Amino acid sequence: MTEAKKLYVKTYGCQMNVYDSERMAETLGVQGYIQVDTAEAADMILLNTCHIREKAAEKLYSDLGRLKPLHDEKPDLKIGVAGCVAQAEGGEIMRRMPIVDLVVGPQTYHRLPAMMEALDRGETALDTEFPEEDKFAHLPKGRGTHKGPTAFLTVQEGCDKFCSFCVVPYTRGAEVSRPADRLLREARDLVERGVREITLLGQNVNAYHGAGSDGAEWGLARLVRDLARIDGLDRIRYTTSHPNDMEDDLIAAHGDCAKLMPYLHLPVQSGSDRILKAMNRKHTADSYLRVIERLRAARPDLVLSGDFIVGFPGESESDFQATLDLVRSVGYGSAYTFKYSPRPGTPAAERAQVDAAEADDRLQRLQALITEQQRATQAAMVGRTVQVLFEKPGRMTGQVTGKSDYLHAVHVDGPETLIGSVAPVEIVATNTNSLAGRLVARG
Repeated sequence: MTEAKKLYVKTYGCQMNVYDSERMAETLGVQGYIQVDTAEAADMILLNTCHIREKAAEKLYSDLGRLKPLHDEKPDLKIGVAGCVAQAEGGEIMRRMPIVDLVVGPQTYHRLPAMMEALDRGETALDTEFPEEDKFAHLPKGRGTHKGPTAFLTVQEGCDKFCSFCVVPYTRGAEVSRPADRLLREARDLVERGVREITLLGQNVNAYHGAGSDGAEWGLARLVRDLARIDGLDRIRYTTSHPNDMEDDLIAAHGDCAKLMPYLHLPVQSGSDRILKAMNRKHTADSYLRVIERLRAARPDLVLSGDFIVGFPGESESDFQATLDLVRSVGYGSAYTFKYSPRPGTPAAERAQVDAAEADDRLQRLQALITEQQRATQAAMVGRTVQVLFEKPGRMTGQVTGKSDYLHAVHVDGPETLIGSVAPVEIVATNTNSLAGRLVARG
């Protein structure tokens, strides 16, 4: 019997990369590869990269440098680079790092079998095209590598927004939505494997407009409602959204679809209209706040998360104060905050930069406000009963942990047999990044 080849995948960045890594592992599984947990045990190493933040390429090259001694010890070891840095850097990766045998972009990883055949012939393999064919139609039908009660499902890829700070339109391409029947089939397969919660993914997931099984074009709300009809699927979430794509029926779904969880990540980036225009966001602070009002009217207990960039080129102290004012108006349960980092090839990268020390100071002030709001949101959960999907053992013996409806991490004393189930939990205490609870006896 031929010994199985071993694959190690390292994933950088966003949830979509997590999904892509899983699908690439499944694709290579057809080629006889099984996943292992360490690079040292592997016959093939695949680095699935992210290009959103500054120095992403430098991080890749640093990691490749650390792999060189291992490659020297194992000359037959194959090393591949996938994802957005692969798309942006292309053949430059192979030129700088000869240990790399394969470079594949995020839109062409369905071609991995043919690329692996090239490697077997002693060739290198490079594919960073934006192909016309639907890559998802060529991927394995089952999600055989997936484990656990939660899963990601990519429904939309690409971006047509062209924010002046972002590389996504250049690395992921134009907005494309997957056909609804394929998504429903994939979701049913996941549920059959024990998944209880699915998070729908897209660069602009609420821009989803896929072909429906009835021949009509479905928006995200229609897709959510049809997914909610799947027996055994208890929870649905989606990320990441754009304020301009929050359509009326999707807002309504937050109020009338019980399986759609009361948590929403809706990036705004700045509270200053002047900076929003410079970012090419195509919305204003006020229009964003009006969307929040409508969402909370539909679902009053909705917990909100957001993205913020400080120190964007041209940002003044008054612009930053407008961001703080917006944060105070919304009241976030959590948020991702970043200091602006120029991405080569984007319009904003050519503009005069804000003083680094001033940008650092603004980031610290914004983070302090967000932390205050996060703690207040968590404290308000104490005494409430929430539904928790248990996902894994806790850090302490005899504990299990999971996520509440509001995406808070919750730990309770209980048996591991709870993992994979949803149970009511009374929140009794709040910690820095989690909540403590006790199981509520079912009547």
